[in-house]
Amino acid sequence: MLSVVKGEPTPEELAALAAVVLSLGQGEPAAPQKPGVRHWVRRQQLRLAPTPGPDSWRRSRG
Repeated sequence: MLSVVKGEPTPEELAALAAVVLSLGQGEPAAPQKPGVRHWVRRQQLRLAPTPGPDSWRRSRG
């Protein structure tokens, strides 16, 4: 997997290098999904756009 071409690293240095290399290979955690354009188009088709009035904050959530 890794080969040392120059110098003589200690086992601790090799372990640190291996930990860094392995951490670079991992992907980042997935971010929460945001509603896509299709979601908003569907809301417009169903006329779910927020309108002024009592409890309008409930309809604006999505």
